[in-house]
Amino acid sequence: MDLSLLFPILILLLFIPIFLSGRKQKRQMAETQAMQNALAEGDVVTTTSGLRGTVVDASYEDTIDLEIADGVVTTWLRAAVRDKVAQDDHAEIADAADETPAATGAATTGELPASGATSANGTPSANGAVSDTPADSTADEKK
Repeated sequence: MDLSLLFPILILLLFIPIFLSGRKQKRQMAETQAMQNALAEGDVVTTTSGLRGTVVDASYEDTIDLEIADGVVTTWLRAAVRDKVAQDDHAEIADAADETPAATGAATTGELPASGATSANGTPSANGAVSDTPADSTADEKK
């Protein structure tokens, strides 16, 4: 084989993957833009920052309003929407959040004190600090 053909073949072999990946990226961008332009009220979406919300107003050209909690509506650029969440995924998450700890087999320890601080054995601490020692060992140390 002639060495003069080796260089053009090598260049061609390097150019083909670059060309194909550019086409794939362009196609993905077109699909994402089509999805962002087709957003409608009631769609559950995820933003590029990982925030999940429900579209409440999609009438603007460049922005959408997302409800991220009950009564909390924020305005986002359409370009910040990464993808639509399938309604089945949203329903499963809501069902998991509705389960009580008793239904999942987790033990409940009762109410926490107002400060929320407890010792390692689950008893409320007197000064609001969290203690690593069991309640009985502190009494023994004072003797």
